[in-house]
Amino acid sequence: MTEPRAATDPDPTAALDDVLAGEPAVWLAHCCAAAADPVVVRRAFPAMGRRLGRGPLRPDADPADVHAWTVDDAGRARLLRAAATGTSGQGRGGLLALLDQLYAHGDAAERRGVLRALDVLPLDEEGLPLLRDALRTNDVRLVAAAVGGRYAARVLPDADLDQAVLKCIFVGVPLAGVAALPARAGPQLARMVADFARERVAAGRSVPADVWLVLERHPGAVDAAELPRELHSPDPPRRGAAERFFAGRRASPAEEA
Repeated sequence: MTEPRAATDPDPTAALDDVLAGEPAVWLAHCCAAAADPVVVRRAFPAMGRRLGRGPLRPDADPADVHAWTVDDAGRARLLRAAATGTSGQGRGGLLALLDQLYAHGDAAERRGVLRALDVLPLDEEGLPLLRDALRTNDVRLVAAAVGGRYAARVLPDADLDQAVLKCIFVGVPLAGVAALPARAGPQLARMVADFARERVAAGRSVPADVWLVLERHPGAVDAAELPRELHSPDPPRRGAAERFFAGRRASPAEEA
């Protein structure tokens, strides 16, 4: 189903070199050098926030953005990448066992670090159970981390991706940060999103504007859900919700021309 990760994939941890200096940088380098020892990894992993900081990895990032990497995210990802090299003699089983332990016993920030590290690890579909576990939660930090990387865009089956997008809509994770969108937005997902929008409009409730990341690729789903008719609803709340819904639609190239 998937292809192995390309060696030329950009390294999301590279920005660490711009924000770490002095003792934190030395400490992380020491941990990475000793990462062949799982004990070192298990001890260092929960200490990342305290030793490196928990702020945004990039200074221009919004601290409230659930898709933005933090400094401790990047430190954990770099440590796990070093561990992947160190556990190569044990095969992927050793790495997966380590990931499972860190995820199962970690707090939300540590679990998010495991999920984000999947983007830099030599895995095919072996990390899929971790993504699925995160997507069963209602923790926006874990949901965002599970859908925000290239790894998820590459390995999530269509049915899982469809449910993940709906989960994002329900819990308030912005769809703009879902790495698989809009490229993998299929007609089935568009129908599901259009049905969600119809239910919200019928209840007089606003629809998140970013659903158009899905719907703009399959505008027929909007018509099939009879959403345009809601613009003429005799019920003011429904009509207002429909007007807000369509106002959120980004202009198509034809409309801009």
